[in-house]
Amino acid sequence: MPAKIRVDLRSDTVSKPTPEMRKAMYDAEVGDDVYGDDPTTNRLQEKAAEMLGKEAGLFVTSGTQSNLVAVLAQATRGDEIIVGDKCHIFNSEAGGTSVLGSIVMYPIKTQPDGTFDTEDINGAIKPRDYHKPTTVLLCLENTHNLTGGRAVTPSATKKMADAGRKKGLRVHLDGARLFNASAALECPVTELTKSVDTVGFCLSKSLCCPIGSVLCGDKDFIGEAKRWRKMLGGGMRQVGIVAAAGIVALDTMVDRLADDHANAKKLAGGLVEIKGIKLDASIVQTNIVRFGVPKGSGGKIAALLKEEGVQINGGDSDLRMVTYHGVSSADIEFTLRSMRKVMSIVNKSAA
Repeated sequence: MPAKIRVDLRSDTVSKPTPEMRKAMYDAEVGDDVYGDDPTTNRLQEKAAEMLGKEAGLFVTSGTQSNLVAVLAQATRGDEIIVGDKCHIFNSEAGGTSVLGSIVMYPIKTQPDGTFDTEDINGAIKPRDYHKPTTVLLCLENTHNLTGGRAVTPSATKKMADAGRKKGLRVHLDGARLFNASAALECPVTELTKSVDTVGFCLSKSLCCPIGSVLCGDKDFIGEAKRWRKMLGGGMRQVGIVAAAGIVALDTMVDRLADDHANAKKLAGGLVEIKGIKLDASIVQTNIVRFGVPKGSGGKIAALLKEEGVQINGGDSDLRMVTYHGVSSADIEFTLRSMRKVMSIVNKSAA
């Protein structure tokens, strides 16, 4: 019989809506959002835009759709966008920008802190030459998943955005976990968004909603984004039923994100003491803990952890654990006990 999972650390996407969210969803006033008639969705979009310091917002199905719609609304067939070689748009969105938009993604080196060197940005922007695609958009990410959930500072964001703007580029921010960055840096979220033209954030990760993201920018951009959302099949009807959870999330879940960060730091502090694990605990800022294990052992470790009641995603030598609402300090202690047991087995088999 399969072991019962006590702690699921695969992602904050497995977080569950709170009772308050469920009640708000049940009571939600709804209309047809394609016609712009859903009052709850309209309130969510207005609230999100105001919180991020932008003119307007658009509810979309996911973070991936948010990024795809943002790119399609700001670039056209044959254009080029600059992305990081470790960014989500380039690595984890099925190549949608290129497949559906015929837009070239040009990856540049991601620094260990999730930023780009401005010289790399400048070197990637193509001159006006009919032999080359036209570079039109710079894409940033905050927090940065593949560098361990690093929170990119307002000054670093501005420096990168300014480098792009000097060459006429617009700037999009993949802010899937943007509020985590705000909490970690103890700065208003508007400080992280004021240097970019467009930004999307997920409701369905650390904010615990069942579905959705919100894309924000100026009114003209959102008008064009809405057209692309419809084309991609993302025009929904009585979507206020799920948008209601987003309103509750923005009211109640943002201020508690520091608890998730504290649990992640506790987790990192324990993992670093286990033989066979490679981790710099000092870089853990938010709710993501990435760590190295012996080459080729990641799948075995994930399988053994699952037998102990802890679920994570597999991999070769790079593994990840993510904390969120519903993961307690006691769960972290249980995870560390389980990991010590599992790594003892792995280390013995490698000896």
